[in-house]
Order: sequence, then C-alpha cells, then structure tokens
Amino acid sequence: PPQKMTVQDIPGAFPTVDVPDHAHYAIGVVILIVGITGTLGNFLVIYAFCRSRSLRTPANTFIINLAISDFLMSITQSPVFFTNSLHKRWIFGEKG
Repeated sequence: PPQKMTVQDIPGAFPTVDVPDHAHYAIGVVILIVGITGTLGNFLVIYAFCRSRSLRTPANTFIINLAISDFLMSITQSPVFFTNSLHKRWIFGEKG
C-alpha cells in the first residue's frame, strides 16, 4: 500500500524563523487588546441598534451586518491567536 506523505517529509515546505520570546508576548498582548476592544465596541453597536428603533434604517442594516461579523471574528479568533502567542506555537495539533 502507498505510504501517506506528511509535511515533515518535504524539507523546506514551511520554513520557520526564530522569533524572540518577547515578540510573541508583545503580539499576544496587542491581539488581546484588539480582541477586547473589538468585542466590546461591536457589542455596543449591536446593542444600540437593537434598543433604538430610529437606528433601524436600511443603510444601518449594512453597519449592523459588519458589526455582527466583526464581533464574531473577535470572539472566535482573538482568544486562539492570543493563546498561540503565549505558547509560541500552534497548540491545536495537526488536525486543528
């Protein structure tokens, strides 16, 4: 039977660069701040849109769609990126 080939079998497939530890932590802190700001800011936009009937215009529908998608991106991706930065590697394994 044919043998399954993995990324490790191909030299230079994904070249890596040694990055200092403080760079990982600095990026993690920045991503944490951006994630918290994005989550809170977009939540407030969604909350204001839901509470105020005068904001429910067709033009504001596009704004709320952007706020919802940005909120979901902040909620799902910031914690993953922050955690990976603290561990200085991809922590979810080969399948993740």
